[in-house]
Amino acid sequence: MPSRLTIVQTALPDYRAGFYAELYRLLDTNFSLYGGAHYFEPSVQTDNSILHKKLENKFLLGNRFLWQRGVRHLALEPGIVVLEMNPRILSNWWLLYKRKSKGLKTVLWGHAWPRKGKNSPTDRLRHKMRKLASTIVVYTKKQQEELQEKMPATHILAAPNALMSSAVMNVAAGKPQHLIYVGRLTPEKKPLFLVQAFKACLPDLPPKTKLLIVGAGEEQSKIATFIEKHHLENRVVLYGHISDTKELERLYASSLLSVSPGYVGLSITQSFGFGVPMLVSRDEPHSPEIEAAIEGDNVVFYETDDVVRFRESVKKIFSNREEWIEKRGAISTYCRERYTVEAMAMVFYKLTQDNDR
Repeated sequence: MPSRLTIVQTALPDYRAGFYAELYRLLDTNFSLYGGAHYFEPSVQTDNSILHKKLENKFLLGNRFLWQRGVRHLALEPGIVVLEMNPRILSNWWLLYKRKSKGLKTVLWGHAWPRKGKNSPTDRLRHKMRKLASTIVVYTKKQQEELQEKMPATHILAAPNALMSSAVMNVAAGKPQHLIYVGRLTPEKKPLFLVQAFKACLPDLPPKTKLLIVGAGEEQSKIATFIEKHHLENRVVLYGHISDTKELERLYASSLLSVSPGYVGLSITQSFGFGVPMLVSRDEPHSPEIEAAIEGDNVVFYETDDVVRFRESVKKIFSNREEWIEKRGAISTYCRERYTVEAMAMVFYKLTQDNDR
């Protein structure tokens, strides 16, 4: 008989809605989802349209740690409980110890390594957490292989970190002419640098080309001030956060390229899903999703924080505009074959069917 699946998350942002919907479709009443109101980064908010059971997030010591109230009963929950692989979540440690002592299955899900990489001193604590899990699910094949080498006796799986269903990965017809940024407006993502660099590009760009910025965060007011100061209102558009797939599809369809001025995150597969190549800052602490990038096929790299190199890269992309437009179908197909919420959900579904693990 298939096992019941319970997933516990700090927050349930709207970009995960498709993944959870697919799990509900596959498992129906055999799936339960728990989450708090927001993540450690407060701009990552739970989408309350996602069916879930609410937890109270109690952040401690200036948001350095978290205890989630409302999870104690999950210590004895039958079936499989999936927790975030984040040592900062103290209640997850408690659940891991309790469930291990009872012989119950607990899965850790997340990035295999800390932000600073597998050689980071903080990985010692992360490794102690990993050893308490029955199974570990990471986001990429590369991370799976690396972690399997470190933990050869542990059941480790890779679930592609996806945002989109294969059904919505469409390449719209048209004449793309804009640049687009989709992501949080935080210092680490460097959206202000992007606006400054775009301003430097204006002499090289068609007069109707705009920079479209989709997202929210602490840098938004600085960006708005820069736009006003330099009279860029007709060239830079701040949309705020957008979750509607059709609206995102429309904006991507109008854009010749997307940009990641800081570290690459989930938006890279979203961009590729719509067939849009990405201009990426080379030397950043990129998330594992950077494995989707193939230089010259779906990305162009520029030298980090270098406005001149950024400008040269944008100019070259626009000079080869028709070539990049022709690649859009192949870029989308590449993503559809590897990074969909269906493929991501299937990894967790198969866990419920495997009672030997």
